[in-house]
Amino acid sequence: MAHHHEPSILLSLLLITLSLMSGKEVLASRLLLETTLPTVPELHKVELPPLPTLPTLPKFELPPLPKVELPPLPHVPTLQEPQLPTLPKPELPTVPHVPALEKPELPELPSLPHLPDLLKPTLPTIPTLPKDIPFPSLSQPHSTTSP
Repeated sequence: MAHHHEPSILLSLLLITLSLMSGKEVLASRLLLETTLPTVPELHKVELPPLPTLPTLPKFELPPLPKVELPPLPHVPTLQEPQLPTLPKPELPTVPHVPALEKPELPELPSLPHLPDLLKPTLPTIPTLPKDIPFPSLSQPHSTTSP
């Protein structure tokens, strides 16, 4: 029984808090609407003095450099190609003649016996779906009024 009044106290504190919050927002928005910004006075333009002119300097010319004569490139003497001594060609002995051998004749193979024809397995047929499938329908509800 001691906790019977707690919800009413919390509700009253919530209402007071919400009312205080909304009052600050109204006051702040009213201040924003009523305040005017101060006018900024226009400043006069300051005239700058003209820029001083720089004196023109004479164009600097470099003295011409003396041309250096290069000495001629040294001549490399051409060397003679070395001559290799010729090697004697070895004489190979002649290959002895081998007589051709007669090819043996193969005996004729006997003919294969006739095998009986086996039955070919048949593939199972794929069932087909009917073209018109009946659409399920619900039964009519019972009428509440009697005729």
